[in-house]
Amino acid sequence: MNTVTDAFITRKRASSRSAKVRGLLDYPVIDTDIHTNEFGPLLEDYIHEYGGAKAVDAFREHEKIGLNTLADKWYRSTPQERQDLRINRPPFWTLPARNTYDLGTVAFPKLLHERLGELGSDFGVVYPNIVLFASVNGNDELRPILARALNHYNADLYRPYADRLTPVAVIPLHTPQEGIAELEFAVRELGLKTSIIPGAVRRPIKALAQKYPRDKYPELARHIEYLDFFGIDSDYDYDPFWAKTIELGVNPTTHSGSQGWDSRNSPTNYMFNHIGHFADASEALAKALFFGGVTRRFPQLRVGLIEGGAGWGVDVFTHLVDRWIKRGRDAVQKYDPASVDKKFLHNLYEKYGEDLNRGGRSFSKDEIAYLAFGARGEYYATQAQPEFDDYALADVESVEDIRDRFVPNFYFGTEADDRTLGLAFNAKAAPLNTQVNMFWSSDIGHWDVPEINTILADTFQLVEEGIITAGNFRQLVFKGPYEFYTANNPDFFKGTAVEALLPAEKPQKTAA
Repeated sequence: MNTVTDAFITRKRASSRSAKVRGLLDYPVIDTDIHTNEFGPLLEDYIHEYGGAKAVDAFREHEKIGLNTLADKWYRSTPQERQDLRINRPPFWTLPARNTYDLGTVAFPKLLHERLGELGSDFGVVYPNIVLFASVNGNDELRPILARALNHYNADLYRPYADRLTPVAVIPLHTPQEGIAELEFAVRELGLKTSIIPGAVRRPIKALAQKYPRDKYPELARHIEYLDFFGIDSDYDYDPFWAKTIELGVNPTTHSGSQGWDSRNSPTNYMFNHIGHFADASEALAKALFFGGVTRRFPQLRVGLIEGGAGWGVDVFTHLVDRWIKRGRDAVQKYDPASVDKKFLHNLYEKYGEDLNRGGRSFSKDEIAYLAFGARGEYYATQAQPEFDDYALADVESVEDIRDRFVPNFYFGTEADDRTLGLAFNAKAAPLNTQVNMFWSSDIGHWDVPEINTILADTFQLVEEGIITAGNFRQLVFKGPYEFYTANNPDFFKGTAVEALLPAEKPQKTAA
């Protein structure tokens, strides 16, 4: 036994501010976002089991670049090539290094389990780092093997610690059938009970892909692809997958980002690409599921949007409402070019339009109506019946419909020091005095958290500063996570530390 190490650990645990905060609470704390690192040699055994030596070799090649082909391209390119090809600078130095104790904590499950109390948490949902990339990997042969191996590896690794830790199942969604198959295996065979899905899948734009095939024009590949967000304008019907998540009681979460998208494509600055990128990616998914009518068809669906904060959720909810008020099915009729009073407009032209006509030309009322929309009005035309109603698939008839098809379905993962919580918890700032749903997502294991045993205390500091209330704090770290995970699986916390610590009355579901 190393007495120096033992003494260090004892001092760290005795000095934990988060543990002191936890001691003040009469309810459990649930962390929905703990990042851990896989142990390569052991994981490769599982990959070999499902894909043989060839799959292991492929994994090793992908792992060198974090399963991110653009990262590999950036590091292999000169600064001038990065500019010329607009290769976005990838993440770098993302894990604790100098804080070696924290690095070891997210590398060794036994240590993480042992330290959870020091971190102020009673239960944590684990997002091993490779699962963040595995579901979006574009290698159709490697992706399903890697997902299957990762799920089996993590299920086995964390089973001894199930009282306080549970890993997510990685679910690829390049097709709904692929997702259903892996979800069935992860839940029925491995006993996993929550999941991570990609926020989008890149697909080739068919007409361009035929003209510029990837094998002949590899540099063009990412520029002739589009993002499929599963809910609207998809080549596939994902309803069977959403139905399966509800049937199995596994509410999906997404941890996808938007680095490399057009507005996040700096070749030189990681922070330029990073700030807000989780929120942007999750916003696209949430809007797609709403406008595609998915939340209308599956009101039981719950989706966790990790690490983007909660402020943007209020923003999207607000704008869904104000756009509907101005451009809903009936309101948008005010902008139909066919509704122009041509005679009245022509009378206005004759009275006020002399400075527009210096050549003595004469224009009919139809011509004036046409020209009033701009220099040329060709693109203004009456739309076919359902084309003018952007809310048609969501079947929105009222502001309450928007609330009922957005607010219950999405939970916004919020990091410990997110001061936008002040906005998110202010129901008066949102339509119908309705709060969006939030849960605590610490992001332990990444650079966002310099000291993991201060994380709960950092959130409680928002209470001390008056940014949120004690009741808001309880909702964030306990009620929100509890509601999300038990919404379709009442037994989610059965046999865990949370079950033993539940208040006499379980938290009631928040009314929409």
